Amino acid sequence: MNAQIKTGSGQLSQVLDTMTSEGGFLISLLTDKEGFPIASSTAADIDPERQAAVVALIQKTAVEARNQLGFGQMDEFSLFDTNGQRLVCRPFHINGEDLILAVVIVQKHQPYRRLTNQTISSIRQNWEL
Repeated sequence: MNAQIKTGSGQLSQVLDTMTSEGGFLISLLTDKEGFPIASSTAADIDPERQAAVVALIQKTAVEARNQLGFGQMDEFSLFDTNGQRLVCRPFHINGEDLILAVVIVQKHQPYRRLTNQTISSIRQNWEL
């Protein structure tokens, strides 16, 4: 990746920490399009690199769905389990870079969209070529 963060991944980790805390999320993760973790925040003892691998797999599935089924650019994709826990992935672009913001939500019907939108805006403010 040829972009740089203004103040390093520590700044992005702080942005994710705030979102994780405010949203009550189990984990928040920012990855590149290949699934390599850029920054993360966890509310529990979770391996962000393992979560990033899952995000990369889901991203590849979304790309295949777009190619094979004619879907447009993905705005969001999610996985749900029978207990109501879900993984929400929000792909977005910054200066030609494809990134994914992912959160693990533990409560059924827990709001997240407004908070992830705000976090994406904050990430964009901290990113430069």
